[in-house]
Parts: sequence; structure tokens; C-alpha cells
Amino acid sequence: MSSTTVEALSSSLSSALRDLRSFASSVNSPLAFVVPILVILLRVAYVQVRHIHEERSAKKRDMSYTVKWGRERLHFPLPAPDAKLAEIRHEIATYTQLDPQSFKLVHAGAVMRDDNAPISAYGIKLNSTIAVVGSGDVPPTSKRHKHKEKPAERTEASTVAQIRGELDAVRLTLKPDVEAFLTTLDPPAAVPGPKTTQLGGRNTDIELEHRRLGELLLQSLLRLDAITAEGEWEEARKERKGAVKEVQGLLDHLDGGWRARPRAKAQSET
Repeated sequence: MSSTTVEALSSSLSSALRDLRSFASSVNSPLAFVVPILVILLRVAYVQVRHIHEERSAKKRDMSYTVKWGRERLHFPLPAPDAKLAEIRHEIATYTQLDPQSFKLVHAGAVMRDDNAPISAYGIKLNSTIAVVGSGDVPPTSKRHKHKEKPAERTEASTVAQIRGELDAVRLTLKPDVEAFLTTLDPPAAVPGPKTTQLGGRNTDIELEHRRLGELLLQSLLRLDAITAEGEWEEARKERKGAVKEVQGLLDHLDGGWRARPRAKAQSET
């Protein structure tokens, strides 16, 4: 039974329950006692159908991976481990209507660059999350707020100021945290105990801190990517290109230090 069929049957049973309740309250005959029995039977059938539908929905979610596209969270069936990354890129491009080469795919804080590599090489498995970064398009927004005030007219100067503001925020907050984090990956002496480090006055698990910094840098890249420069706005385009390059470089620096961590540890033990 398909999901659509289950939903349709559930809706029909729910409607039948309402009709029988209405009939039971108005009927006045020797057969009126039959109506409550029918209501009970339909209620049982309704609960069973809903249970089947919920089980199948949960199973479908458990057999998928998640794609973060702007504020959207999309779920796709997970291919076989030996499937190429190109298969995932094509599926995402088909759904989003984006040019397959216009965006990057990021998993666990690292950009997946080789479309011919199997997804198992990138550690993609059930319930993995992949971020779409660098596309010129963003998901369509909701139309619920139709009566909002008209936003101020954008100019090249305001666009440049927006880009510089985003970059300044990264330089002032994320860049120092990244440098401090990378410094702690190669401490002067090993200290027994759990893999934790003191960052910004907090005792933070290094894996969680790496994930947090990567997510924040990706969010900054998404915000920069969403800033559009009009046809003649050469300065704005140049500013955005430079800002994206700097933030992407900081993300690559973070991921490079994280990948080099096991090698540094092995060298210190020899």
C-alpha cells in the first residue's frame, strides 16, 4: 500500500468516524446500539492505518540522507556505498533546478571535490547531512508575509557595506577561534584524559568545536552567496569574490589542520 493510499484511507476513516458520531447522536431506533460498535471498529481501523503510515514514514527517513539547501532540509534515498558522488549531485540538481556545476557539496566540514569517487570514500551513510554551498540560487521563500513593508532600495554602496560587514564579523569572531582551535590540535605536551580543550573559557570537545566552526563558516559562505550584485556593480562583485575567497580559505585552513592532526600526533609519538 503506497503512502498516498494510506493517507487517503486514513482521511476517509476519519470522515466516517465523524459521520457516525453525528448519526449516533441523532438516531432514535432499536438499532441505535449498533452505531457505537461500528464507531469502535472504525476507530480501531483508523489507528491501525495511522500506525502503518507512521512506521513507513519513519522507515523512509531512516533510509535517507539529508541535504541542507539554505533554510530547506531535503531528504533523499541513500544510494549504494559504491555509487559515485556524481549521482548525488545529479539528484540534488534535478530537485533544486540548479546547474550541477554551480554548487559545492560539503560533508563533515570538508568540500567533496571528486564526483567520480564513491560516496563511501567521503563517509556518507544513513542520516548523513550534506550542505549545498556556492550556488547562485536559494530556495523560494514563503509567501505568508505579503503585507510587509517594502524594503529599502538596494544600491552598490549598501551591497558593498553588507559584504564588508559579513567579512568583518568573520575576521573578528571566527578567525581568532579557528586559529586558537588549530593551536590546541598540536599541544606542546600530551596531557592524559579525555579529548577536550579549553577554548574561549569553555571546556569543549574538539570534534564538536571543529563541527561548530565549520558550520558557522559555511553559513557565512551561504550569506555571502545570497548577496547579488547588479549588472554594472563591478566593485560589489569584486568585494564579494574576495570575501568568499577569504572565508573559503579559512574553512580550508580549518579542515587542513584537522586532517593533519592524526599525522602530527603520530610523528610526536615516534
